[in-house]
Amino acid sequence: MSKTLRVVVPPHPLIGHWLTLLRDQQTPTALFSTAMAELGRWLTYEALRDWIPYQRVQVQTPLALTEGTVVDGTVPMLAVPVLRAGLGLWEGSRSVVPNAAVAHMGFVRDETSGLARCYLDSLPEQIPANAGVLVFDPMVATAGTLIQVLERLEAKGVTGPRVRVVSALAAAPGLKTLGERFADLTLYTGCIDADLDAAHRIVPGLGDAGDRLYGLDTGRSLG
Repeated sequence: MSKTLRVVVPPHPLIGHWLTLLRDQQTPTALFSTAMAELGRWLTYEALRDWIPYQRVQVQTPLALTEGTVVDGTVPMLAVPVLRAGLGLWEGSRSVVPNAAVAHMGFVRDETSGLARCYLDSLPEQIPANAGVLVFDPMVATAGTLIQVLERLEAKGVTGPRVRVVSALAAAPGLKTLGERFADLTLYTGCIDADLDAAHRIVPGLGDAGDRLYGLDTGRSLG
């Protein structure tokens, strides 16, 4: 059976609400930060729905013995926020997976070619065979950055169902490229936009997520 990239856009009104605030150019920095964190939290919740390891246990209530479910804390989890704006998603997600280890990855993109260059890779040398990995990539435009992250994980033996990606927004052309390279991947996003412009930006998109998250305008200046 052929494998196909699985892209999930959860139909939850709160996901749509927070994404709309991210898109609005009038949203101030503080609210933009809150919206990014909330979107990260809700998308992580959805990503873990059928993925997080759990155990059935018996507990004694004040009245009787009953059976319940608890997260299996013996299974390690690694969160990989892609700098800069991936930190905004992770800020909300950490309340859902508070015990996850965190490895940051930083990339700088050439605005002309759209190609990304890695300047920070803090992935651990070895990742346990039973560990789950959540990658927080703020936007999947060309998918070039995300593919580099996934290739570095692949080199450490982390592939397929062990990885899930959380992204605020994705573009159809980038998802096509991603699926051609990583067909067994699952990605959760707030929306899929159809196009990229000549500068490889998602349209309609939400602008530069990193600049807006940290209070810079499109010219990287204050005010």
